[in-house]
Amino acid sequence: MPRQYTQEQLDKIYEKLPEELQEAIFSMETAEEIRNTCESYGINDNRVGEVADRVGYVLMGLLLPQEFSGVLEAEVKLPKTLADAISRDINRLVFYPVKPALEQLHRMEIEVTAKIVTPKPEEAETTKEKPEEPKGDDTYREPLE
Repeated sequence: MPRQYTQEQLDKIYEKLPEELQEAIFSMETAEEIRNTCESYGINDNRVGEVADRVGYVLMGLLLPQEFSGVLEAEVKLPKTLADAISRDINRLVFYPVKPALEQLHRMEIEVTAKIVTPKPEEAETTKEKPEEPKGDDTYREPLE
């Protein structure tokens, strides 16, 4: 199922991005790298736009870079070998230069969505096992005076 986002949703996400990723999304260099990569693999103009959309989704944090190849295959309908080759080139030319910003973006998103559940003090006490009381006389203890 292709990912569909409204322009309003994309604008809100874009506003929250680090400046480095905002620049990468609309940079001429990024557009040229995508176009050149697609042309070198014989991808027609219509599909170049679809590839560029998915690149944008990665740069906006809507798609993980490691999922990019699979999305090209499933959503853009590229053969696996072609999707892998394009993905490898785009990773090297577009994603790698902004890798720290992408990692920070995904780490923030993971931290925001992850829930930390800590047991309540009452629950923690009831789950502890109490040490077993010794039975009979303890021959190793000295008598108290």
